[in-house]
Amino acid sequence: MIEARHLRVLRAVATTGSFSAAARELGCTQPAVSQQMKALEASAGTPLLVRTGREMRLTEAGEALVRHASGILAGLTAAEEEVAAIAGLRAGRVRLVSFPSGSSTLVPGALAALRAAHPGTQVSLVEAEPPRSVEMLRDGDCDIALAFRYGTTGGEWDDLVVRPLLTDRLIGLVPDGHRLADADAVGIGELADESWIAGCPRCRRQLVEVCEASGFTPRIDFATDDYPAVIGLVGAGLGVAVLPALAIESVRPKGARTVTVEPAVEREIVALTLPDLARVPAVAATLDQLARAATR
Repeated sequence: MIEARHLRVLRAVATTGSFSAAARELGCTQPAVSQQMKALEASAGTPLLVRTGREMRLTEAGEALVRHASGILAGLTAAEEEVAAIAGLRAGRVRLVSFPSGSSTLVPGALAALRAAHPGTQVSLVEAEPPRSVEMLRDGDCDIALAFRYGTTGGEWDDLVVRPLLTDRLIGLVPDGHRLADADAVGIGELADESWIAGCPRCRRQLVEVCEASGFTPRIDFATDDYPAVIGLVGAGLGVAVLPALAIESVRPKGARTVTVEPAVEREIVALTLPDLARVPAVAATLDQLARAATR
């Protein structure tokens, strides 16, 4: 019989490439990793790894087992959490991953409300931008991914449970004293000759697409994933930017002015989870609180 602990070890070896690196990742000894892999190969009845120099290479059977491991482990986690909640042994735990502007705006209120309603629920938070956050969810490294997308990409999230939260419009940001600082609305083409400061890679691609649709390619002089840094660069007069409203909400613009940019560009903010995990009470409660936080 294949055991879940053996699958976790196999996945770690496949990811790191060696028993010693897998042992460091799992917090155990190299002999323990070797022993568990021998037990897994005995259960499978076929070799799963082949040593090539200092690294370990998966056999065809090993590759097949790794492909199924994430789904199996996620299903087991869902089963354990649901059974524990039903039995009243514990309220559960939730591993949440969020993009930075969501972490500073939606997540705090949601987690505070969750703790008040379910004090025993444990929630951990790490930050990652999509598509990395979505990969983490599919790999079994988190239970909920707070993510966003511009427009609708067919089939992108068809295998996931999608909980829509809000629509976030992109807002223009110009330095105080800029010629357009007092304008009610600014056509993005009016900024064609400006120096641009761009955000995360996905937002950067969207900026280029919007500008090119308006007949110009933006001259991006600075790029950073740190939204406060974008706002600081604009405030210092080094360029202009467009940022999601959530990002501006989380930072007080200093030396910068927000302007409405036309045409309107919006991103969809969602919470994602796996179908099995959606039935876990702690995960469902967290999704509900995120949805409530988005309406406040």
